[in-house]
Amino acid sequence: MNAETTQFEPDKAAQLFSQAGHSGWLGLQYRAHGDNWVELVLPWREDLLGDPERGVLASGPIISLMDMTSGMCIWTASREFKPIATLDLRVDYQRPAKPHASVIGRVECYKMTRSAAFVRGIAHDGEDDDPIAHVAGVFMTIGTDPRRV
Repeated sequence: MNAETTQFEPDKAAQLFSQAGHSGWLGLQYRAHGDNWVELVLPWREDLLGDPERGVLASGPIISLMDMTSGMCIWTASREFKPIATLDLRVDYQRPAKPHASVIGRVECYKMTRSAAFVRGIAHDGEDDDPIAHVAGVFMTIGTDPRRV
């Protein structure tokens, strides 16, 4: 670890992220983590609906949930808090969330190089064997010398 990075603790960091910025506005909440994975929750809110008649959350907030969960799992896996950028985040929707249901995002970082991190995960509304969406992504560590990949 160098002077430009800080030890990352997901449960403590989630308290900060849930109070500020986009993730704070969305109300994202920490749920759990392991060595290379993190779970966050997007609580159901009426102003986040994509289908007001059915009470189903919009896709945009779910994408934001999965992007933040991806970043947190990368920091967790590397055990460092350092700038990262989303290069690619693919979201394959399987079905809409259940009406009035919060959405849980669980993402794991399955491979890291010096300048890139690869993630995969699911979004679900309480039944992880019936996901709302599958995600896969690639993130770049900002400030990494690309010649040292």
